[in-house]
Amino acid sequence: MNIIICGAGEVGRHAAEVLGDAGHNVTIIDQNPAKLEALDEAMDVRNLLGSATHVHSLLEAGCDHADLFIAATNIDEINLLSASIASGLGAGRTIARVHHGAYLDDTGLSYSQHLGIDHLVCPEQTTAMAIAQSLRSPSALAVERFAKGRIEMQQLPVSADADVVGQTLIDIRMPPSTRLAMIERNDRYFIPSGKTTIAAGDVVTLIGDVPGITQVRKLFHTASDRRKSVIIVGGTSMGVWLCRALNSKAFSVRLIEPDRERAEELAAKLDWITVIYGDLNSPDLFADERLEQCDAFVALTTDDEHNVLLAALAKSMGTRFVIAVQQRATYLHLIEHVGIDRAFSPRATAVTQIQSLLDTGPFKKLSTLADDVADIFEIRVPQQANGVLGKPLKDLKFPAGSMVAAIQRGDEVMVPGGLDVINAGDSLIVIAPDGEEKRLQTVFGIK
Repeated sequence: MNIIICGAGEVGRHAAEVLGDAGHNVTIIDQNPAKLEALDEAMDVRNLLGSATHVHSLLEAGCDHADLFIAATNIDEINLLSASIASGLGAGRTIARVHHGAYLDDTGLSYSQHLGIDHLVCPEQTTAMAIAQSLRSPSALAVERFAKGRIEMQQLPVSADADVVGQTLIDIRMPPSTRLAMIERNDRYFIPSGKTTIAAGDVVTLIGDVPGITQVRKLFHTASDRRKSVIIVGGTSMGVWLCRALNSKAFSVRLIEPDRERAEELAAKLDWITVIYGDLNSPDLFADERLEQCDAFVALTTDDEHNVLLAALAKSMGTRFVIAVQQRATYLHLIEHVGIDRAFSPRATAVTQIQSLLDTGPFKKLSTLADDVADIFEIRVPQQANGVLGKPLKDLKFPAGSMVAAIQRGDEVMVPGGLDVINAGDSLIVIAPDGEEKRLQTVFGIK
C-alpha cells in the first residue's frame, strides 16, 4: 500500500516504522527539517518537507493516488483539515488523529462525515479507557476489548475461597451474556467442556459484555467491593478522559495538576473529583496525600521520565497499584525493574488502531488466547454464507471447541445463545481452537 503520514511526532514516527516494516510504501510529511533528518537516519521511508494543509505538498507526496492518508500532527484542526483535503484529492482512505472529545461527539454533527474523513482516532481516549479498565480489575492478568469496547475479555486467577471451586462448568450459573473460553492449569492451557471442574489456582479466560463480566468475575475471584482511592497526576486530555471514565461511586479520584490556571479550569469542569494544585517536585505534596493509603496512582503527564519517577515514588511510599504512561519506548524496559505495575503507550495504541483499520477483509485474527491453543477472530458475514444464514447457532457445524462470543449487528452488540441466528453483514467475534482457521473460513464461505 502507498501510505502518507502527516506529522513526524511520536505517533507519526511509530506508525511510519511499523507500517514500513510491514512492507508498505510510506511517505511522511513534516515542517520540521530536524525531525525529518532524524527519521531519515532511523528508517527507510520517504520524507517530504512541507505543510499538511497545503495542496501542493500533498500532491507532491502522491496524495491523489495514495491508498491511505494518516493525519497525525499534534493539532486537531490541522489533522481534520489535511485529512479532508486528502479525501478531496482522491486518497483511498483517510484517518485523522484528534485529542479533543468534541470532535468525537456526533451529537448535532458528525465531523468525520461532514469533512469526508473515514476514521477519527483518539489514542488518549482509548488509552484512558484501557487504564480505567485496569483500575476496575487490577487482579485481572489481561484485559482486552472488542466490538467497539462493548465486549471484554479478562483472564483471572480463581481464588481459593471462590464459590465455583469444585463445581463443574455446566453447574455454574453464569450470566447469559458471558462465556468461559479457556482455562490455564499447572502451565497447561485447554478449552473446557461442560464437565470441566473448576479448581483453586486455575486462570480462567472470561469473555462477554461489560456488565456481564463485572458480575461473573465475582464468582471466580473474590475481592473487596469497597470504594477505591485513585490519584491521577497530570491534567492532560488523557487525564480528563480517565476522570470521566472513573465517574462512579466505585472510585474516589484526586487529580494533581501543577499549573494553577489549568487546575482551576479542571475543578470547574470535573466537579465529581478533587483537583489539587501543587508542585510535582515537592516531597511534601505526596506526603500530604498519604500515598500509602491509596489504592492506585496514575502518572500521565506529558513527560515520560517524570511519569516513571512519580510512579516509582508512589510505589515506594506504599501505593498498591501504580501506572506510568509512556509516549516513547525509551523506558519501557525499566518499568518492571522499578516496581511499576503497568505501563500504557498512547502512540502504540494509535498504531494498533490504524493497523486494525488497514485490514478490511471479512476475516481477521484479533488475538491469541494461548499459543497452540485458541485464537480470536473477527468475521464479517458475507452474503454468500448460505450455510449459516438464518440458522440457530446450535445447529451450525463449527469446528469442535469453537464459540461465537459476540454478534455486532449495526450499532447493536450481543452475546448470543444457541437459538440466535446469524445474518449477512453481521460482525462476529469467534473463538476457535488453534489450527481451525481454514475450516472456520469454509463454514462462512470465505476464501
